[in-house]
Amino acid sequence: MVRTGGILKLAALIFAFLLAIYLAFQLLEVKMDFRLGSMIVKSVPMNEVFVKPVQHKCGLSKACPIGHFAFKMASGAASVVGPKMCLEDKMLMSGVKNNVGRGINIALVNGRTGELNKTDYFDMWAGNVAPLIQFLKGIQDGTIVMMASFDDPSTKLNEEARKLIADLGSTAITNLGFRDNWIFVGGKGIKTKSPFEQHIKNSADTNKFEGWPDVLEMEGCVPQRQD
Repeated sequence: MVRTGGILKLAALIFAFLLAIYLAFQLLEVKMDFRLGSMIVKSVPMNEVFVKPVQHKCGLSKACPIGHFAFKMASGAASVVGPKMCLEDKMLMSGVKNNVGRGINIALVNGRTGELNKTDYFDMWAGNVAPLIQFLKGIQDGTIVMMASFDDPSTKLNEEARKLIADLGSTAITNLGFRDNWIFVGGKGIKTKSPFEQHIKNSADTNKFEGWPDVLEMEGCVPQRQD
């Protein structure tokens, strides 16, 4: 019986020793897994894990530099969907705002502050060019001028109106024709031709819509007036 008891005690000690070794290895493995997991988390940049993609003003593909106004605009689609103009994350003109119409749509913006001064549209199919000429002559120096076509922008245009728009920095206005699509950003008092202009001719060979060319879209950064 004594020998049997001694054997049992020895077996118990051996079991306890092996159990202690097993638990020690398990604890070591847990610590290694934890450290490895921490290293993996630290290797992933925090901005990729938690930060949402940056949304630029007006949905631009990249941010504008300091001292510039972000803009994005689109011409009208055929005679169905009106043009849109956004500046500094503010929608200036759109069908939703119910301030667009057939012809030439215009938004006037303060070139120093970016604040909207006025919007209007002029029917160049069934309207009169005189109100457009009067409007253009009243634009103050330093004003940013945004223009977009809808349906037909040119039938009633005359040389005087075209020259006034050309003086704002447009080069395409001299060739703007029946149902052409056109978008433009210029300014009163500009000394050079504007780089912000797109024009597509109405052509049966290339029109996307029956009787109308494809929609034009443009985005960019307009320099803020400093003087």
